[in-house]
Amino acid sequence: MESGYILTYDIGTTGVKTCLFRMSDALELVQSASLEYSIQLLENGGAEQNPEDWWLALKKTTSQVLNESKTNPDSIQGISFCSQMQGLVLVDSEFQVVRPAMSYMDQRATLEMKEGIVHGLKIEGINAVKLLLSLWITGAVAASVKDPIWKYKWVEKNEPEIFSKAKWWLDVKEFLIARCTNVAVMTRDSAFATFLYNSRKGKGNWSPLLCKLFGVRLDHLPKIVNSSDKVGGLTKEAADFLGLKENISVFGGGGDASLIGVGAGAVKEGDTHIYAGTSGWISTVTKKRTVDIGARIASIVGAREGYYNYFGEQETSGKCLQWVKDHLALDEIDLYLEKKKITDGPEAIYASLFEFMFDSIKDTEPGSQGVIFTPWLHGNRCPFEDPKARGIFFNISLQTGKRTLIRSVVEGILFHKRWILELSNEKIPTSDTIRFVGGVARSGFICQLLADITGKTIERVVHPENVGAMGAAAIVAYGLGMIPKFEDIKSMIPIQDKWIPNPNHKTIYDRNFKVFKNLYKTNQNNFAILNT
Repeated sequence: MESGYILTYDIGTTGVKTCLFRMSDALELVQSASLEYSIQLLENGGAEQNPEDWWLALKKTTSQVLNESKTNPDSIQGISFCSQMQGLVLVDSEFQVVRPAMSYMDQRATLEMKEGIVHGLKIEGINAVKLLLSLWITGAVAASVKDPIWKYKWVEKNEPEIFSKAKWWLDVKEFLIARCTNVAVMTRDSAFATFLYNSRKGKGNWSPLLCKLFGVRLDHLPKIVNSSDKVGGLTKEAADFLGLKENISVFGGGGDASLIGVGAGAVKEGDTHIYAGTSGWISTVTKKRTVDIGARIASIVGAREGYYNYFGEQETSGKCLQWVKDHLALDEIDLYLEKKKITDGPEAIYASLFEFMFDSIKDTEPGSQGVIFTPWLHGNRCPFEDPKARGIFFNISLQTGKRTLIRSVVEGILFHKRWILELSNEKIPTSDTIRFVGGVARSGFICQLLADITGKTIERVVHPENVGAMGAAAIVAYGLGMIPKFEDIKSMIPIQDKWIPNPNHKTIYDRNFKVFKNLYKTNQNNFAILNT
């Protein structure tokens, strides 16, 4: 097999991970670099980012990767992206942003959603006509306040002067592709995530009917391409900015929901993977276009033509662990041993604050002494849609210590994954062995907990924190002809470790899980009262 270098960018919620891969008989990570950027959480429920921060982060991390690997830019054969999805990036005809990007986390468009879909004769709380037409045409429906169509309508209504300057509606990676190539496109998975895409067999284009129904200008929507399509060559301006060679092939790539599964090696029908990064999800590869409106789980278009990912999203996953680190562990115990900060100096015994945190709770008892945490720190999408839902520590006693609280947070995150997994299994069978990926999967402690709580065998791939970039690289290799068949991707991503469920912990976790599922129903009205 021909050898070559591939450069990929994983554009996350809080930072970029830039990875350089070598492709020969296997896909090998050569070098990586990451850089954080900010997200602004506004009082009205808004969540915004400056797209120029993404572009500058690409420049800095590309330079670092090339310098540290001593790689000649001339040897790079392809570029692609994996990115957060369902953002709204409005740009003018020169691809300059007309306002800050609205993140997938943005939930300010409650009124626009109410006016757009929560009126008239309803099914499951959604306008019956719009629901049935959406399900027929695209296979899903914009039933969440965080869906990009409502962000689009919010800008149109609240910022009409800014809206009038917009030429293209792009998602996150599509903005960066445009900066690289001066071409406006949207990959099929991003197009599907607008819920204006006709996903019926033989269609695969924008739906004029849905655009008219929801009041979206068809001329705002760019050309649709496949993930493995070459969009264009890197322009001279972009090449000079990034420190790369002009005309390198730039491919469509995909959203994180599509490419993380590819990077996990979950590419065959029936393969299930679980992702735990800032957010999280459960996804199973299927050929069936199906939806569970009540549970907010649907078959979404992925990176492989003719296949879907049956997908349920967890709004906050690793973000809950970051909250624990910043506000519970650091503030309360400050991570000191013998009055010396454990991350300082040559005597440091833990390189990572998270590693220390997980190690500090490894001897706490399964089930956290009956303490249960709900991980809805920024609302929730699946299996219930409620931006007002929040986190709870339930059943605390005088005997509850902070290590028990920390363990309950980890268990609560995994209980929510089990909830989505069991609901997913009702329509699309999940695999007995599951690939677990994302930054959280680096912890063997959490991998074992996931096995115990779900009852599934858990496999972890090499570099589980880089699977988005790995998936983007696999797509480039497939687009360049380096990988002959899509199924071959699975064999090129080796498994590093495996965890089997501990049957001794099943009873306690089943008991706690039953209570966990009841906590939303019993507190739904309280959330609404407190978070108006």
